[in-house]
Amino acid sequence: MTTPRTPTTPTTPTTPAAPPAPVDLLYSEAEEELRTAVRSLLEARCTPAGVLARIETDRPHDPALWRPLAAGIGAAGLLVPEKLGGQGASHREAAVVLEELGRAVAPAPYLTSAVLATEILLGCDTEDAAPLLRELASGRQVCVPAVPLTLAPGAPLPSAVHDSGGGTLTGTVTSVADAVAADVLLVLADTGLYAVPAASAGITAQVPLDLTRPLATVTLDAAPGTRLADPATARAAVAGALLSGAGLLASEQLGIAEWCLTETTGYLRVRHQFNRPVGSFQALKHRLARLWLDVASARAAARAAADALATQSPDAPLTVAVAQAYCSGVAVRAAEECVQLHGGIGMTWEHPAHLYLKRAKADSLALGTAGHHRGLVADFAELPAP
Repeated sequence: MTTPRTPTTPTTPTTPAAPPAPVDLLYSEAEEELRTAVRSLLEARCTPAGVLARIETDRPHDPALWRPLAAGIGAAGLLVPEKLGGQGASHREAAVVLEELGRAVAPAPYLTSAVLATEILLGCDTEDAAPLLRELASGRQVCVPAVPLTLAPGAPLPSAVHDSGGGTLTGTVTSVADAVAADVLLVLADTGLYAVPAASAGITAQVPLDLTRPLATVTLDAAPGTRLADPATARAAVAGALLSGAGLLASEQLGIAEWCLTETTGYLRVRHQFNRPVGSFQALKHRLARLWLDVASARAAARAAADALATQSPDAPLTVAVAQAYCSGVAVRAAEECVQLHGGIGMTWEHPAHLYLKRAKADSLALGTAGHHRGLVADFAELPAP
């Protein structure tokens, strides 16, 4: 006697999930052409001597550099869609620009205006933000978010500015980068995001570590603002901009490290002690080899972050946190080695090595410290704290 079979419910075959797109760490031909154009401009308009001269004034930003960079090359509108007057490019191209700006330690408001402010306005996705985006993409105006430069992705957003009614804003925000060069400030208030003319705000310069990226305290005393987004949209836009800014800041840190490695290697080849090049000593060879490996790894991390942002990868927050946790330290180490291995000349004001060390140290605090980003990596990987 046979046992009757139990009828089974037919199952629908499931479609396997598509594998994630491979990460592209290489530079495209268009990106290399963009690099060549930006580097040529910086070599002509942003020499070390010129940067040193400008940071000794109260206006370190050079309009003669910003105009051809923003409008001539079109770098200011790389992240802006073509329908809004931009280039319709991606974070990969913006990362190349930031690499070159880091190599030249250029005093230009690119990170704050062309990246952070632009990303915030794109996140608003409102008709009110479109005219300002066009102005930013054309390079006619500089727009800076009125948030502390140290504000990190994943950190609580500040609520220091209040709307007294009708877009009349009152409050104080400290450590706002490039506010002295801004035409418009993007202010996060309790009732949403507002565009405030910089002339309507009190801007008091602070003494920054990095003189090429000035900081200021922004004071709003019943300042009129134009509302661009409601509170929920505004906070989401600012959070997204902080993520993109942190990811692209890794490319600036890569540029700093690359310049320091190149300059230090070149100097050790021509500097002689005991009738032989200093670079021929084995101990210094080991230090340079270690630094080269660090820079190569930083390039991979920075490119991965830029590619993740460009492709809107779901792993972008993790990739950005990894890039910042690593590139931050590499830039500082490269700058420290540059100063030390240049010997006495590296300690002088006339040599630009100190500019790179100060930018690297300031960048290590900007948009979250390495420790903050390591904490994010641990959270994303569900690793318990020690």
